[in-house]
Formats: sequence, structure tokens, C-alpha cells
Amino acid sequence: MEGDVLRRAVAEFVGTFTLVFAGVSSIAVGGNLTTVAFAHGLAIAVMVSAVGHISGGHFNPAVTFAFLITRRMAPVLALVYWVTQFAAATAGALMVKAIFPDQLTDRAKLGAPAVANVIGSGAAFAMEAVLTFFLVFVVFATAADPRGTFKSIAGLAIGLTITMDILAGGPLTGAAMNPARAFGPELVQNAWTNAWVWYAAPLVGAAVAALAYELLYLRPLAPEPVGPPETGLDEPRPGQTALS
Repeated sequence: MEGDVLRRAVAEFVGTFTLVFAGVSSIAVGGNLTTVAFAHGLAIAVMVSAVGHISGGHFNPAVTFAFLITRRMAPVLALVYWVTQFAAATAGALMVKAIFPDQLTDRAKLGAPAVANVIGSGAAFAMEAVLTFFLVFVVFATAADPRGTFKSIAGLAIGLTITMDILAGGPLTGAAMNPARAFGPELVQNAWTNAWVWYAAPLVGAAVAALAYELLYLRPLAPEPVGPPETGLDEPRPGQTALS
């Protein structure tokens, strides 16, 4: 078991490092919103697909928290994941800082999330909580629910959710949805303004999404996937094609 924990922790480190390194690099080179959104989304899609079978592909303390409160994860393993995720995010931010010239990294504070002037911290909290709700709901629907249509390609659905969320909320809050993604750049750049938003809001959004999905669809495992007429919705089941 101890060896398994180490192997899972290494997978989480690599995945979280990839997310922060790719995401922060896209900001440092001056990428536009679409570029930044796809850099983060593709990093998650690739790494969830690559190591999801080893660690679950969390790369986010809020996702780990969601699995912990629904009793889908041992507390000791969750603690290991949290330490690993924050360490990997810090390492990713430090690597970008070491590679890129200061004028690029300092201009955007290494991608540390910030609250836009047009909204307050309360609205930013609500935005981050809602965006994290979307993310964790999709994680549970694709990676935790054995009936999920996209279980075999959960990484794609999760990565596209990250992309969608950044396109929607990036200009307002940075759309971190991830305490580790916020922590690495904040620590390296010493940028802590409104930092509580990116720690509290993702945990709240993740908890609501996880508990809602768990209680509505997983305990018990219901409803039956649509398909037969007796389910009330006569459609092809996942993996089937429509009859002409």
C-alpha cells in the first residue's frame, strides 16, 4: 500500500505540474483568452487520460476534497494528494519563473488569479464556486459514475469543462477553480490579494456538486440509463447507434 501511495502521488505531481507549467506559460507568452483556456484544458485532458487510471487524475485539491467528503477516498491518501498538488503547483510556477524573462512573468504575476475591477470579491467567490461546481459535477458524471457515457474518455470531457470555464470566467476571476493552481503563482510572485477566494470558493462549489451527484445518482445507483421504453425515454444506450 505504501508503494501504491507513492506511485499515485508521483502521478498527481506530474499532472499538477503539467497543468501549472502549461497554463502559466501560456499567460507568460501573452496568449489571449482562447489560448490560455485551451492550454489549461488540454493539459488536464492529456494528463487525466494519461494517469487517471493510476491516481484518478485529480490535480486539484477541490476535486480531492469532493472525493473525500463522499467517502470515495481514504483521508490519509487525500492528505498525501493535497501536499503533492500544492508542491507540484509551486514547482511548476518556479520552473516558468526560471525559464522566462522577468518582464514576461512579472507582467501577469505568473498567472496568479485576480479579481477584475468590475466585480467585488463576493461576486468573484460566487463565480469561482459555480465554475468549480461545473467541473466537479462533470468529474463525477464521467469518472466516478460507472454508467457515464464518456467514462472511457473522461479526460476529454473534464478538459473541455476547464476550457469552457476559463472562457466564461477568466476575465473576471482568472477561473482557477483549483487552490493549487492559485497557490503556486501566488507564492512565487507573492501576490495574495483576495487570495481567500480561490481557496474557499472551489471547496464550496466542489462540495455542492459532489454531494448533489452522489445523493441523486450514485446512492443508490439510479436511474437506469435511457434506452428501453420502460425507462420513459426510448433512446440508444451508450455505445449503441440509433435504429433507422
